[in-house]
Amino acid sequence: MGRGRAKAKQTKVARELKYNSPGMDIEALQRELSSDESGDWAEDREDPYDDGYDDYDRR
Repeated sequence: MGRGRAKAKQTKVARELKYNSPGMDIEALQRELSSDESGDWAEDREDPYDDGYDDYDRR
């Protein structure tokens, strides 16, 4: 029991998100997407366990 109140709250929150979209800062998004800084990407980091062999390379 008690599930009705939780479900009603979830429904209310979902409805607010669907119909009342928050304002979007287009300029901030554009700055973020066009920044020259390289992020902390996994490809940039060296793997200490990499032995130099590709396990999936079948030559």
